[in-house]
Amino acid sequence: MPLARADLVVALDYPRWRSFGRLLRRTLRRLGTGEVICNGNRESLGSVLSRDSILLWHVAAFGRARRRMRAWQADPDGPPVLLFTHPAAVNDWLASLPPR
Repeated sequence: MPLARADLVVALDYPRWRSFGRLLRRTLRRLGTGEVICNGNRESLGSVLSRDSILLWHVAAFGRARRRMRAWQADPDGPPVLLFTHPAAVNDWLASLPPR
């Protein structure tokens, strides 16, 4: 339903190694700092090593998410999809936008 109401989809289709590396770095930082992530929750060693780990979720969901983004982009009836495969391309696109 939300996709049908979108004017534009910006999809970050980075390589698995880059995506996982960023997630791992954020997770380790949050473990070290005790940073609150959402609804007052914090990363813990137990949560990172559990079967519900965000790291395991990433491994399992990565291919599904990639296929979904590419299907959105191929759908002529959906909103336009900008599919970025590298952070530099996102930065270039953002720099090209008019100032607000």
